[in-house]
Amino acid sequence: MTTVDSKNINVVLATDCGSTTTKAILIEKVDGAYRQTFRGEAPTTVEEPFADVTIGVINAVTEVQELAGRRLVNDDDQIIHPASDDEGCDIYISTSSAGGGLQMMVGGVVKEMTAASAKRAALGAGAIVMDVMASNDQRKPHEKIQRIRELRPDMILVSGGTDGGDTKHVVQIAELIAPAKPQPRFGGAYRMPVIYAGNKDAVPAIESTFDESVDLSIVENLRPVLEQENLGPARDAIHDVFLEHVMAHAPGYGRLMEWTDAPIMPTPGAVGNILQTIAQTQGINAVGVDIGGATTDVFSVFDGVFNRTVSANLGMSYSISNVCAEATMANILRWVHFDMDERELRNRVKNKMIRPTTIPQSLEALVFEQAVAREALRLAYQQHKEFATTLRGVQQQRSVGDTFSQETSGQSIVDNMKLDLLVASGGVLSHAPRMHQTAMLLIDAFQPEGFTTLAKDSIFMMPHLGVAAQVHPQAAMEVFERDCLIYLGTCVAAQGHSKPGKTCFTYNLEGSSINESGEIAYGQIKLIPLPEGETAMMMVDPSRAFDLGAGPGRRVQHLVKGGTVGLILDGRGRELELPEKRTECQQMIKPWIEALELYPELEPVTT
Repeated sequence: MTTVDSKNINVVLATDCGSTTTKAILIEKVDGAYRQTFRGEAPTTVEEPFADVTIGVINAVTEVQELAGRRLVNDDDQIIHPASDDEGCDIYISTSSAGGGLQMMVGGVVKEMTAASAKRAALGAGAIVMDVMASNDQRKPHEKIQRIRELRPDMILVSGGTDGGDTKHVVQIAELIAPAKPQPRFGGAYRMPVIYAGNKDAVPAIESTFDESVDLSIVENLRPVLEQENLGPARDAIHDVFLEHVMAHAPGYGRLMEWTDAPIMPTPGAVGNILQTIAQTQGINAVGVDIGGATTDVFSVFDGVFNRTVSANLGMSYSISNVCAEATMANILRWVHFDMDERELRNRVKNKMIRPTTIPQSLEALVFEQAVAREALRLAYQQHKEFATTLRGVQQQRSVGDTFSQETSGQSIVDNMKLDLLVASGGVLSHAPRMHQTAMLLIDAFQPEGFTTLAKDSIFMMPHLGVAAQVHPQAAMEVFERDCLIYLGTCVAAQGHSKPGKTCFTYNLEGSSINESGEIAYGQIKLIPLPEGETAMMMVDPSRAFDLGAGPGRRVQHLVKGGTVGLILDGRGRELELPEKRTECQQMIKPWIEALELYPELEPVTT
């Protein structure tokens, strides 16, 4: 890999090898600032008949080359770097989720403690966690061994015990894996990577448990004491093993690794990386979501703590029937403002699974798909909140009020009132016909409280920028701010409940293009145009039943940011409460749809 002085980087080429499409972007220094200038894409070629990922990479880069008028690929189908005046790039970087991404199994002694920490480490590194094994997971030893044999993960992470504690149980986990002789997914000739990140006193016993059939890596304990998680070394080891073992044996990746100037990262790991970078740089709390055909990834950074979850069966095509089953059709239809035939809808769901690339061709189909998306996002965020918790097993001081609480640890660190930035990506969000629809999908599903900036990833550029942040943070941040995010606006939402029509909050707005005062009633939602790039100072006085961040009934002053949608004042209360009866629900949501101008082009046809 080439070492390049960041001061001399003017042209950056980045690719993301997805499971179906390889996307390439060009980042150039324009008038002293880094900008994303051109992009191209081509089908990923990791499977037969090509079985060489670099073919798809070269095809995507060739499209960028043609658009940019800058030669990036030579006659031998190699990426040209370093750059000269009119050809090549200074650095080339890549991420990958081709071939199903990084698939892992994790194990720990106690499911709620060390096994949960191991799962957090794997998810944070960009893995799909296929199974979590623990001493107390209620499965018999032969069932666990059979499961390990069936899975064929890319690697296994084992953790357990605090440093200096009991070694017996963590060694028992290893003693289940060793006789199972797990076979890796790629390459029959290489050894299964196993990363041990548990009690350091158990290292000799762990080493003697495994034979030459596994490639064992020893890293620092990810739970050295109960009160502390140390996920960094395990995550770094996962990235190293991903590069050295998994990628090295995937078709064509050996060649791709020779081209890149930084280690190839799993796509979700790179997305998490840029979200952490933006949260740290701006000192904010952020949540990002990527909703795909089969899975929904949720990323969060609260008070500097990063978490990621993969909802493996919540997606908009391959997994759409699972969303309908888990959410129930009744909950999905809460978001549809006209009558629809359930039998016809179930046929639509089946057709979407058979033809996953189809997009809605009518207003009815669009409204229904966005209703499904709301529920998929809501369920994925709910799962994320349950996973992103304070450490279980930690002794805490308890007040008298806590005496009657069943759970004094393991509480979610996700706090919607503290949320500053909510970022959307994935087809149903990024390609909605109107950005107003994207904004409303986010608000209905995530239910942000207080003041929250809404944005979407313009062309799913976050993976490219996540790996770019590793080699050139300045370039990554400048492009993220200028070209990656499209700001939709700000949502101002009050927590609490009251009677319909009662005052929720009064407000006063002052900015260069706006000077307005008003009142929002409980159950009302209002859109105020505030263009992108503009800000306004907002003074809000909630009524006694409502809280906007300073406590019930207390005034809040906040700078709000404009966007392509504007300022959304949400007086519907938190948590959102919708009637169970379909007719009542329709009557309630119709004014919301009109207020946000969600579907202005067409009048719905009653079916």
